[in-house]
Amino acid sequence: MTAAPARATEPPFSGSYAPEDVTFLLKPAELAPVDVATKEALIQSGRRHYSEMLSPESPPGDDYLRLYEQALARNGARLAQDVVDLAGALAERAGDRDEVVIASLARAGTPIGVLLRRALLRLGKRPSHYSISIIRDRGIDREALRHIAERHDPSDVVFVDGWTGKGTITRELHASLADRPFGLAPFLAVVADPAGCADLAPSDEDYLIPSGLLNAIVSGLVSRSVLNDDLVGPGDFHACVYYRHLAAQDRSRDFIEQIDALMSAMQPRQLAPRNSAARAAACEDMVGRIMADCGLADRNRIKPGVAEATRAVLRRVPDRLLIKDSMDPDVAHLVLLARERDVTIHPLPGSHGYRAVAVIRSLGLD
Repeated sequence: MTAAPARATEPPFSGSYAPEDVTFLLKPAELAPVDVATKEALIQSGRRHYSEMLSPESPPGDDYLRLYEQALARNGARLAQDVVDLAGALAERAGDRDEVVIASLARAGTPIGVLLRRALLRLGKRPSHYSISIIRDRGIDREALRHIAERHDPSDVVFVDGWTGKGTITRELHASLADRPFGLAPFLAVVADPAGCADLAPSDEDYLIPSGLLNAIVSGLVSRSVLNDDLVGPGDFHACVYYRHLAAQDRSRDFIEQIDALMSAMQPRQLAPRNSAARAAACEDMVGRIMADCGLADRNRIKPGVAEATRAVLRRVPDRLLIKDSMDPDVAHLVLLARERDVTIHPLPGSHGYRAVAVIRSLGLD
């Protein structure tokens, strides 16, 4: 793996988003990609942590992009209303305080953070939006937290993600902030919370948030965050790669503008009461059953939810896809990906709220 040190960027790095919409507290760097099969072998053998590597990102094909456009047309208004409702709840939580500081979790949380910033502006708040790194088993970027806490009241900070899968990142957030670094508390807001572990969410349903279909080209052309000693030294933010070669296919601003246009005509609704404990129990029961059925000891190989399953098929080596209803339009892109990659599809039983689950293949290396 070869790497080149990053150069300082001024003004603050915003990827392909408008600078006022987000500041990425990430260090742009160059990193040679590792093919998916090699990366999977390195992860499962324990020789590398997943956060140390990136697999190549290529633009999606026309058929897949059509499914994205269909998802945007089908679910865009629902996402817009959910973001407006979430913004209303955050504004209410802020009370008389003008500022709301959004710390979105890169990168699935980034487009949601951009939309929330715009919705909060319409509600008369003064939002700031930073996108920061959090990595399973390695925690949140403390330099990013320091940067935010030096500029804002920690009580105004809310962490934002797109959805929950099985609650791994939520647990990582709570573990990382257990000692309340810089006075920050682990309050998490998401659009969809099928795992029942977020502090605030307008929906418990595992529905297809359109940005969940795409990677960098709907996330400001920014990669997943990277943490390795070649790129990140003392005092550095976690690293990322800026995919300039995908600029012609970038949908980041277009996605924001389409959803924002829908949001502009909407008013926030009161969030309905949620039975998070029941959701969390159903999630744990489902994960346990799949692990038993597949003979797995590592729960990290179970990727529940439409968006998490999508990322697993695109970035990992899946053994199988479990799908609740193969005729459901919210999983049509997963069926297409499975056929293209020769991944078998199995029924997903149970009374939980998940539409799809991916199971990562065991390579017998751990």
